[in-house]
Amino acid sequence: MTFLVQAAVEQRGFDVALSVGPAETVAVMGANGAGKSTLLNVIAGLLHPDSGRAELDGRTLFDLTAGRTTWTAPHHRGTALLAQEPLLFPHLNVLDNVAFGPRSAGVSKEAARRSAEHWLAEVEATELQTRRPAELSGGQAQRVAVARALAADPGLLLLDEPMAALDIHAAPLLRRLLRRVLAGRRAIIITHDVLDALMLADRVVILENGRISEEGPTREVLQRPRSRFAAGLAGLNFVAGTVTEHGLQSGGLRLYGQHHDVPGPLPAGQPGVAVFPPSAVSVFLSEAHGSPRNAFPVAITDLEPHGDQVRVRAGENGRLSADITPAAAADLGLAPGMQVYFVIKAGAVSIYAS
Repeated sequence: MTFLVQAAVEQRGFDVALSVGPAETVAVMGANGAGKSTLLNVIAGLLHPDSGRAELDGRTLFDLTAGRTTWTAPHHRGTALLAQEPLLFPHLNVLDNVAFGPRSAGVSKEAARRSAEHWLAEVEATELQTRRPAELSGGQAQRVAVARALAADPGLLLLDEPMAALDIHAAPLLRRLLRRVLAGRRAIIITHDVLDALMLADRVVILENGRISEEGPTREVLQRPRSRFAAGLAGLNFVAGTVTEHGLQSGGLRLYGQHHDVPGPLPAGQPGVAVFPPSAVSVFLSEAHGSPRNAFPVAITDLEPHGDQVRVRAGENGRLSADITPAAAADLGLAPGMQVYFVIKAGAVSIYAS
């Protein structure tokens, strides 16, 4: 059994079809306005799409196809939404907050209490059960919210950037906790953090302009990105163009690289992308010559610290970047507006069909 959704919201330019397996966590990522919240709200029943259908374990959540108007209310869907803010009931203590879901489903008071105690133990919050939400830290409140969501025994758990409102100390704890409690469960997590995707998700879906632009196993998407957004997440340079016999042509830029989709060269003339890490890029004041290299002129847009390196951003909107040492940046006298040459060995450039 699985979860399936297809929905379109015309006013938002949103049209997405997605499935989630019975024990799979899918991370949905994308820039602001890409459609992530729209997707979650449609699934949760908080937004009515213009058309589409959703099914959870064989049960229809909504069906707006071919003149049908089936619509299941949010509290009858078997989904649980964990938002950025915990949204705990302020008049109830922690134990009663967590027991609320089972009690609403008709479970006896004693059974609901046992369930609440179990899930509070799972999120390492047993000692908090008599406190009111106002007495909790942000991290404690979010752990309680996780317990409350799981106590409802949802068929699908929806997480909307659950770490976004937490400080740098609370977020790692919650991430480890979610990694444990999501094992064997079906979940969709909205996140901007590549670490959340790597630690929590079996699969990543990239949304751009209300459409899925890329999806696949988490590490595969981050190691072999085919969209600009995914490449940015992975910290890689990304150039779209047309595949050539030995690389990629993008406007006046020709990149030599290694084809990675199939043995041997890719068929020339089809759309493709070139991907390479900033660490593989050298910066010169004049064109470099030598064994197989790509060398092309760019204008520097920004210089910024990046760990113990300096990240040199260049090209249109700073879309290309190189990581060099502070000493090298000083020796070259780099500054925004300068024209320099980016040089990359062909062996560091990966070419994929798109």
